[in-house]
Amino acid sequence: MCVVYKYNRFTNKITMETINYKEVGTVQNPHGVDARKLFGNEHVQVVHIHLKPGESLKKHSTAVDVFFYVLEGEGVVEIGDEKLTAGKDTLIDSPKNIPHCLYNESEADFRVLVVKTPAPTTEQNKQAIEKMLQIK
Repeated sequence: MCVVYKYNRFTNKITMETINYKEVGTVQNPHGVDARKLFGNEHVQVVHIHLKPGESLKKHSTAVDVFFYVLEGEGVVEIGDEKLTAGKDTLIDSPKNIPHCLYNESEADFRVLVVKTPAPTTEQNKQAIEKMLQIK
């Protein structure tokens, strides 16, 4: 569950809103995996990724900094030329413009919170997809 605080300028009050990833629809993505955008504004984008056994992302890079926080399971994280196996409660930093990828080579689910900061623009997302399709 994610907790978001929102300011209502009409009532001059701050309210708390919770977001449960299971209640958020999946977003279409070039990786073909279960990805759900939990939160986004101009400063940050938060996405929940659920990789089933054997699933992976396509290797790609982003124009913004990213970090991955493993919520469940164990998977392989590749950033640049390095690969490591990461398990629950592990945070991995991925600097902008460095190719990265997530792989679930286990027999269990691999759930990861992906945080991009600042939030990528529509144009940056488009360019990242175009570059991803060129990476073999």
